[in-house]
Order: sequence, then C-alpha cells, then structure tokens
Amino acid sequence: MKGGKAYFASDFHLGLAAGTDPHEREKRVIAWLERVSSDAETIWLLGDVFDFWWEYRKVVPKGFTRFLGRLSSLTDNGIEVHIFTGNHDMWMKGYLSGECGVTVHHEPLVAEIGGAIFYLAHGEGLGSRRIGGRLLFGIFRSRIARILFSAVHPRWGVAIGHAWSKSSRLAKHVSLPFMGENEEDLIRHTRKVAAGGCHARYFIYGHRHLPMTFDEEGRKMIILGDWFSCRESYAVFDGNDLELVTVQ
Repeated sequence: MKGGKAYFASDFHLGLAAGTDPHEREKRVIAWLERVSSDAETIWLLGDVFDFWWEYRKVVPKGFTRFLGRLSSLTDNGIEVHIFTGNHDMWMKGYLSGECGVTVHHEPLVAEIGGAIFYLAHGEGLGSRRIGGRLLFGIFRSRIARILFSAVHPRWGVAIGHAWSKSSRLAKHVSLPFMGENEEDLIRHTRKVAAGGCHARYFIYGHRHLPMTFDEEGRKMIILGDWFSCRESYAVFDGNDLELVTVQ
C-alpha cells in the first residue's frame, strides 16, 4: 500500500459492563490503536464502537475521553479513521467528525483500499429474514423517533439507552455458533450484493460477534468478532493479503 496498512475492527461496545470490565476493555482498545498506528494508513471501525451513543444538541455521553483522545491523536498525525454506525451507536451526528477528525458512515460503503475493492458495513439487518428486527431497526433510525427521544432530558435519555443496551447484550452475550452458509445472514447478503454487480474482492462486517472468514468464488468475507469474547479481534490488509487476527 502507498503509506501503510489498513486495519479493521468492530464491536468494542465501550461502556458495556457485561463480560469484561469496561475500563480494562477501553485500555486494550487504546493500546491496540497505539500499536497499529506505527504502520497504519487507515483504520476502519465497523460499528458498535460504543454500547450506547446519543448526541443531543449540546450534550454527548459521559466517558470515553481516553478513546476519543486517541482518535484525535491518530487523525492529527495524518491517519485516516473511519467509523460506521452500528445498531448500538447509530445516533451519531457531527461530534466525532468535528472534534476528533474521523469520517462517519451511516450506510454500507464500497471503497478502494490499497488497490483492492472492499465492501464494508456493520451488518445489522443485512440479509436478515426477520421482519420484526428490520422493522425495529427502521423505527430506531426514523426522524420522528430521534426527535421524540431528543426531547427526553439527557439524565433520563442516556440512562434509558444504557439500560436497553445492557439488557440486549446480556441476553445475547454468547454468540450463536456458525449456522451453515445458507443460514448466515451476512453470507446471504454478500452473495446478493455480488450478484447485483458489486465487484468487491473483500467483504468485511461487524455485528455478528463471531470472528470468521468465508471464501467463495474469488471473494473473501470476514466477520470481525468483538472485544469482550476475545481480547483482540481485527483484520489487517497490507496491499496483498487480508488477514483476520484474534487473541483469546
């Protein structure tokens, strides 16, 4: 690659009190960001970076100061940092881009990285046959729902968000094992996107909380895993090869 490697990670769920200590997890994430900054050209964080994130007009969630400071340091030093919204932190507006210099993506993205074409997305709802889940996700993203929730005082709004988020994650703390290629939503979605004319060589997702690689017909799909089932789980592209790295 021109200036270094591309790194991909997701599902830090910063602030989540289940599974591992949230402060210790944040320190691990920061240490990883510092380590990869030595040879990174771009860093891509594919959603659910925060376990809950809501930006009021003049209020942002408490905490994460060390992480946000590290993001700012990376971008100040010329490293591109991209963050995708996930189903836990979809309500990002302009704070992270304005204060930390990152680029925020709200939809799946096709991008050229190091001469290769990538399809990048968090993964929530993609390829899903569950109508109820897609409907709920649509409601959460709707303008009316955002206006109504913004009217709630931050003291209560953030508390509600954390309570819902914690309950949701605790209920699904153990990821489902691999269900077979015809039952995995993201494999179905990858096949659909490729059949629709997308010529990406690499497809990378978060959300599933199961680190895995799936190769098919010249395409490589990677699900990044999370940072409370694993100590570290990320992918790295050096311009030639894309590798999934997990540390238990």
